[in-house]
Amino acid sequence: MSQAQAIVFEAPQSLSVQTLALKDFEDADLEVEVSHSGISTGTERLLWDGSMPPFPGLGYPLVPGYETVGTVVRAGARAEVAVGSTVFVPGSYSFQGVRNIFGGAGSRLIVPHERVVCVAPELGPKAVLLALAATCYHAVAMGGARQPMAPDLIVGHGVMGRLLARIGLALGWPAATVWETQAARRAGTTGYACIHPDEDARRNYRAVYDVSGDGSLLNGLISRLAPGGEVVLAGFYKQDLSFAFAPAFMREASLRVAAQWKKHDLLAVTALVESGALSLDGLITHTMSPGRAREAYEIAFGDPQCLKMMLDWRA
Repeated sequence: MSQAQAIVFEAPQSLSVQTLALKDFEDADLEVEVSHSGISTGTERLLWDGSMPPFPGLGYPLVPGYETVGTVVRAGARAEVAVGSTVFVPGSYSFQGVRNIFGGAGSRLIVPHERVVCVAPELGPKAVLLALAATCYHAVAMGGARQPMAPDLIVGHGVMGRLLARIGLALGWPAATVWETQAARRAGTTGYACIHPDEDARRNYRAVYDVSGDGSLLNGLISRLAPGGEVVLAGFYKQDLSFAFAPAFMREASLRVAAQWKKHDLLAVTALVESGALSLDGLITHTMSPGRAREAYEIAFGDPQCLKMMLDWRA
C-alpha cells in the first residue's frame, strides 16, 4: 500500500505532519504528486479552532484542504487524464485511518479522474485559487437558476472579496464597491474602490455580497439596501443568523445563501482565467513548507497581511 505525508488535525489547534497509507488505486483513479496546497481561512479555520458547525463526516483526526495543484504521475486504465497533466484537485478521500475533511493537504493523492480539472502548467501555484474563484462564481451565477443581481457592494477584501470584484469585472458588470475595516487590506484593488464602511453613506445598494463570515453585520447590511434589494451570504457562518424583521419588511429585502460550487462553476472560472479575463495575480502572499505547518496555519488565520498561505510540498 502506498504512503504519503499529510497535514493531520489531531484535535482543535493540534496538528502534525504524518505519513499515512493511501487508498487502493483503482482503474478510474489518478495518482497526483502535489506541488502546492492552500490554507482556507473560512472552513479550515473553523476546523482548526473547533468551531465548525455540525457537518457530514466531521471529526478528528482529519486531513484538511480542498485547494491542491499537482502533476499526474499514474493513471488507471479507465482514467481520461494523461500522465504528466497539471491538475487542480478540490480535496480527496485519499488517506486511511483519518477523516478526509477535505483531504487535500498531502504530498500525494489518489483521486477519481472526474474529480480533477486540468490546468495550464504555467498557472503554477495560483491554480489553488480556483476553488475560491469557483465559490465566488457560484454565488453570482447561481447555477443559471435565474438572472443574478451583479454585486454592487462586497463586504470584505480578503481573497474572496477580491475575486468577487474581479469576476464581476470579467463578466462585464460595473465595478463594485468593497468594504474593508482593516487598513492593511484596503490596498490591492484592480479597477474597483475599497473603502472603510464609515466612509460610505450610500443606502440604495441592489445586491450586497457578504464574504466576511460575520453574522453580526446582517442588520447593518439590510439597512443599506434599496427597495427589493438582496443580501447574498457568501461566507461561512459558525453562529446562527438572525435579523430584525421590520427594516427587511420595509425594503422587501431578499436573503440568499450561496452554497458550495459545482463542477461547472470550476470549469467556468478556469475558462475565465485561461482567456485572460480573470487574473489570479497578487493574491498569494505567503508560502511555507509543510515542516512549518503550525506556523503557517497561525499566520494564515492571524496575520491581516496574509491573504493566502500556501504549503509547498515539492521539497
